[in-house]
Amino acid sequence: MASNLTLLAGPDALRLLRARGLRGDDVDVVPGASGGPKWLVLAGLDRALFGGLFQGRTRPLHLIGSSIGSWRLACLAQKDPVAALHRFEAAYIDQRYPPKPSPALVSETSERILDALLGDDGVEEILRHPWARLHVVTALCKGPLGMEHPRVQLLGLALCAMGNVVSRRSLSLHLRRVIFDTAGDTSPFVGQKDLPSVHLPLTKENLKPALIASGSIPLVLSGVRIPGAQTGVYRDGGVIDYHLDLDFGAGEGLVLYPHFYPYVVPGWFDKALRWRRAKPLNFRRALLISPSPELVARLPGGRIPDRADFERMSDTARIRAWNQVVSESERMGDELQELMTTGRLAEHVQPL
Repeated sequence: MASNLTLLAGPDALRLLRARGLRGDDVDVVPGASGGPKWLVLAGLDRALFGGLFQGRTRPLHLIGSSIGSWRLACLAQKDPVAALHRFEAAYIDQRYPPKPSPALVSETSERILDALLGDDGVEEILRHPWARLHVVTALCKGPLGMEHPRVQLLGLALCAMGNVVSRRSLSLHLRRVIFDTAGDTSPFVGQKDLPSVHLPLTKENLKPALIASGSIPLVLSGVRIPGAQTGVYRDGGVIDYHLDLDFGAGEGLVLYPHFYPYVVPGWFDKALRWRRAKPLNFRRALLISPSPELVARLPGGRIPDRADFERMSDTARIRAWNQVVSESERMGDELQELMTTGRLAEHVQPL
């Protein structure tokens, strides 16, 4: 068993990996989950994958993310994804807040982080990328969730949570999945049947607002209005699609999923519902790559970072801990590259 990685594959993916190993040309889709600071444990793995696996690619690669996952994939959709990841990492780790910051302040800080991630040319590079097709998942709010007053938002969240216990489909009473993408008619996600979905093109005018909206956690950041989209307030796409339990479309290629956990939770309100996990059918051709329990045990506090770190740690302690997480994450990237180079990756993959 690999010491730093947990490798899990659906049956179709397992057959392909045993036959050919992990090749960039065999990948059709890369998902990116919500999770705030959890993404830092994947930083080294992202650099290994984004920086080398897809070099020389020509056919489309569909990237779909919600919240922080869409930001990670916005790095992959730039000309130099590793440089973009470094900019993102530095700006993200360095964010600082007073006690109980206002949503406006957190949104302002997020915009600065996004500007660092995109650099001078990131918007144009994403829109004109020769093969990366970015999909940004957002949630258009209805009723109380569209209001900025915290008590009214809490009411909307409570209504969502109560209905969701009975059925995820009840979320459509309060939220509409809106996906902004650069894929046009070629998107493999237009056939989603679990919840109503709207697809809109990413443009120079809406790319930044869509990415900000995708990460605008209710009560933590302000809602976003997106130019050219349906009127209303857009919030974190992870509220609907937390870990992206989606129909990833037709095809025989891999769904390559770097993830914080060895399991997938469909929506934000499903975190506490132990019986609500991903549908096996959606992950038949998925390779899920996550940190091993041994690697997690070496992280500060023996855990993956989360948003509570802003409250439980001083800025100095948090920044030190998060940098240590990134340093440990390099082991994941190094180990994956070694397994691919030696052709031994399939030996370490377990059935998902």
